[in-house]
Amino acid sequence: MKQNVGTLDRLIRSVLGLLLIGLVTTDTISWWGWIGVVPLASGFVGFCVVYALPGWKRNRVRKQENPGR
Repeated sequence: MKQNVGTLDRLIRSVLGLLLIGLVTTDTISWWGWIGVVPLASGFVGFCVVYALPGWKRNRVRKQENPGR
């Protein structure tokens, strides 16, 4: 799997996932908050299936400059 999720997107997904899981464990929201595992895993791995289906990539690949030229 190639990463298709950028750094900011990964951070947002991880925070959202942790927030939802935290709300479930404190009984603030019901069982549906366990869906937070999905964005947490996506943020950790850096791959999103929804982005992969249409071929989207939200991470920028930086080209290294040749210092010899």
